[in-house]
Amino acid sequence: MATTWFILLAFMLTMYVVLDGFDLGAGILHLFVTKHDDERRTVLASIGPVWDGNEVWLVASGGLLVFAFPRVYAVAFSGFYLPLMLVLWLLVLRGVAIELRSHHESVLWQHAFDVVFAFSSAVLAFVLGVALGNVLRGVPIDATGFFSAPLFTDFDLRGDLGALDWYTISIGLFAVAALAAHGAMYLRWKATGDLNARATHVAWWCWSAVVGLLVVITIETALVQPTLLAHLASRPALWIAPIATILAFVGVFLSLTRSGRTDDELATHSWERRGFVASALVIASLLVLTAGALWPLVLPSRTAPNYSLDVHNAANDDRGLVIGLVWWIPAIALAITYFVYLFRSFRGKVSPTSAYGSDH
Repeated sequence: MATTWFILLAFMLTMYVVLDGFDLGAGILHLFVTKHDDERRTVLASIGPVWDGNEVWLVASGGLLVFAFPRVYAVAFSGFYLPLMLVLWLLVLRGVAIELRSHHESVLWQHAFDVVFAFSSAVLAFVLGVALGNVLRGVPIDATGFFSAPLFTDFDLRGDLGALDWYTISIGLFAVAALAAHGAMYLRWKATGDLNARATHVAWWCWSAVVGLLVVITIETALVQPTLLAHLASRPALWIAPIATILAFVGVFLSLTRSGRTDDELATHSWERRGFVASALVIASLLVLTAGALWPLVLPSRTAPNYSLDVHNAANDDRGLVIGLVWWIPAIALAITYFVYLFRSFRGKVSPTSAYGSDH
C-alpha cells in the first residue's frame, strides 16, 4: 500500500509540474517575448483562468505527503525551512503580480508587476529544480533521523552539504530551461501574430538548452548518485520512460518545424496544440523516470544509506492508507473532471481584452 501512495504522490507532483509549469514558463518569458502592453496582457490572459487552479496540485501534493509519508514531511520541511519559506513568498509575490497588474493604470506600477511576475516565476522554477536536485543527491540525515542544511556552504558535495551546490544548481537551471520551453509552447498555442512568432523562436532556443542540459545532468547524476542508474538498469519496465521522452522530443521539434509551413490556420493551430502536448509528455516522462529510479527511496541520506527514508520506514500505517485511498479516488475524479471542463471552456486563442488581460 505504501508503494501505491508513492505512485500517487509522483502522479500529483507530475500534474503540478505539467500544469503549473506552463504558466511558470509564460512568466519566465514574460519580458522576453513581449514588446508592448497589449502583448503582456495577452500573456496574462492566456494563463489567467487557470494559474491558481494549477497551483492547487502543489497544495494537494503537500497534503498527500503529510498523510502518506508523515516522517518525510517532518524531516524535509524542518531541514529545508528557509528554502520552503522562500517558495511561499515567491508564490505570494507571483499571485499578487498577476492579480493586481490590471487594477493599476500607472505604467510604472504595471511595469513593476511585470518584473515581479517574471522574477518570481523564474526563481520559483529554479528553487523547485533545486529541491528535486536535493532529493536526487541525498540529504545529510544523521542517526537522529533529522538534518539541517543551510542555503549553501562551499558548493561542494564533500563535507557539510547545503541546499545549493554545483549539482543542485545545474538541476535548477535545467528546470528553468524546461519550464520556459514548456511555457513557450503554450504561448505559441494560445497567442497570434508577432507574439506567436516570437514564442516559436524562443521555443527553439529553450528546447536546444533543454537537450544540452539534460545530457549534462544525466552524466552528473551518474557520478553523484550511481544508485539511481543501478535501479534503472535492474527495472526493464522503466525503460519505456526514456523511449517516451525521445518520442516526445521528436513531437516537439516536428511541431516547431511544421506549424509555420502552411497558411491553413486550423492546421497550424493543430500543430501548435500537438507541440504543447508533446512538451507536457517530455516533462511527465522525465518525472516518471525520476520517480522510478528513486523507488523505494523517498528521501535518500547522503550520510549513510541506512538513514534514508523509504516507502517502508516513512509511510503511515496500512489501515490509514487504505481509508485514505477510498477518499482519494472520488476526490481525484472530481478534480480531473473540473480541470477538463476548465481547459475546454478556455480553449482557443486569447487576446489582450480577455479576462486578466483587460483593465477591470
